[in-house]
Amino acid sequence: MKRDIRPLSTLISFKGKRAVVTGAASGIGRAISYRFAEAGANLDLVDIDETSLKNTASLISKFEVTAETHTCDLSKMEEIDRLWSEIKDHDPDILVNDAGVYIFKDFLEMGRDLLEKTMGINTYAPLWLSQHFIKHRDGRDGAIINISSIEAVLPFASGLVHYDISKMGIIALTRALAREYGKRGIRVNAIIPGGIETEGVNKLKRETIFKMKFDTMKTGMNFSGRLPLGRMGNPDEVALAVLFLASDMASYIQGAILPVDGGFLSN
Repeated sequence: MKRDIRPLSTLISFKGKRAVVTGAASGIGRAISYRFAEAGANLDLVDIDETSLKNTASLISKFEVTAETHTCDLSKMEEIDRLWSEIKDHDPDILVNDAGVYIFKDFLEMGRDLLEKTMGINTYAPLWLSQHFIKHRDGRDGAIINISSIEAVLPFASGLVHYDISKMGIIALTRALAREYGKRGIRVNAIIPGGIETEGVNKLKRETIFKMKFDTMKTGMNFSGRLPLGRMGNPDEVALAVLFLASDMASYIQGAILPVDGGFLSN
């Protein structure tokens, strides 16, 4: 079927659309929220950190969009249901599952509570939110972008077995939903970030130096040495990839797993 060639400016515009972004209080989630707002999307910003969430809303207030904040503990099913009851009437067109936790813990010392928290936020929350979203779209077009991690594809750091499992689950979820719901107008894709200088990564660097964690220092140096681009990335570089996948420029991209990692997985 022949497609009309639309102006590029309309393909990247999100005016008249609404996006739900989890993990919007900081880092990659904040960068994603900023770029969506700049492109004209109205937003529902979700995070457990209420203060930082309001800071994100303040940051994007200069754009002529609406941005509502929702404090939510995504590790709890009842909180996810409550969240959706708050945002469903806004009729979201786009869902970005960015919220995640990574807590270092030796596999032999890992307990049920840590595993359940990690899986709950990193894997189950995107699953349940995607279910809500697809039901709500009811045959109308929509886009889901999930945020996984290079750790799911190539485990590199020690003490993240639970995290790696949770992020590989995101890849499986993305591909399964893409296959099942593409013909119903739902595009589902995933980003695999790696080596991104978020607040969490910078905090880890400071702790590593302060506590003289030599094994972690060695891992960090080995990681940096594998980056073909020779530098770490920034959250905005991930946000731009998310914006592309959510836009009509990616209208024929489905079930894709896109690395934004400075070439780490290629080396």
